[in-house]
Amino acid sequence: MRSLIDIDNFSVEEIDELISVAKDIIANPAKYSEKCKGKKLATLFFEPSTRTRLSFEAAMLELGGSVIGFSEASSSSAAKGESIADTAKVISAYADIVAMRHPLEGAPYVASLNASIPVINAGDGGHCHPTQTLTDLLTISAEKGRLDNMTVGFCGDLKYGRTVHSLINALSRYKNIKLVLISPDELQIPSFVRYETIEKCKMEYKETASLEDALPKLDILYMTRIQRERFADADEYERLKDSYVLTPEKMELAKSDCKVLHPLPRVNEISIKVDDDPRACYFRQVRYGKYIRMALILKLLEEASSPKASVRFDGENYILDKLTCTNPRCISQTEQELARIFKITDRSAGICRCIYCEGKQRF
Repeated sequence: MRSLIDIDNFSVEEIDELISVAKDIIANPAKYSEKCKGKKLATLFFEPSTRTRLSFEAAMLELGGSVIGFSEASSSSAAKGESIADTAKVISAYADIVAMRHPLEGAPYVASLNASIPVINAGDGGHCHPTQTLTDLLTISAEKGRLDNMTVGFCGDLKYGRTVHSLINALSRYKNIKLVLISPDELQIPSFVRYETIEKCKMEYKETASLEDALPKLDILYMTRIQRERFADADEYERLKDSYVLTPEKMELAKSDCKVLHPLPRVNEISIKVDDDPRACYFRQVRYGKYIRMALILKLLEEASSPKASVRFDGENYILDKLTCTNPRCISQTEQELARIFKITDRSAGICRCIYCEGKQRF
């Protein structure tokens, strides 16, 4: 049995296979209409969502399955103080597969360690959003015909944007991907993404504050909103929220075959006047998201009968119960009796990372 917590859980070959299946679903929907007959998907959304939750539900229904679950934490036993581990064990008795969104980083991972059914991370705080990454990859593949040899610009909130971090991680495994990172200084890409993904994989990249300067070079423009919910300081959000707005005038600077993606929801960072531009892919991207989630559900259910892989945290590569994560958004801050585990990532520099949220510590 497998779960999808981070995009790294799948190899490039498996991602390519998912994309291939998704494209076949688009071409032959009737072929898949009863593939999940008798199966139930539990959508456990402890954080508000429209697109992701409905995309999962539509995906399961179009596969012939059914859906149970909740759309906010107040509708669950979490409001009574139930732990994620206990919730996962309970839901395993009711459903065949789980899609979970949670504001605390690492919550879906904790669920996967305790569930007896596959768990899909539908977004955990500012950490990971792997099914959005799969959506983005399918969109790029379908719209551009390839996943290599291109220049990809990321614009907006690159600090808190989990979709940005995950997509950069995924693209790092494809050939000749060049990055242009467009953001104000306050929202630049985090150091762990820069050093441990971009530079480690020797990806060519440039940082700039100017969208206009970057646009003529891009094959893909990935726009993001400035996320109010990730800011502890409301004044900082107000100061940065209008940093970038894509308009038809700016699109005149872009290549004729440049494609514009956005994980949505949009606030005002893309003018509605851009929507009719054939290069604007973000609403087609929503539809691609449903199909890639259909492919993912099929894959995980097909593998659900295989034995659950045991997880070992040996004392050589991990530090057990000696450090405490300082990230206030980490599930280890609140989960009952959760083991404190850090993976050693750079022994010579004495650096390790929390297994739940990737928060860095020195040891």
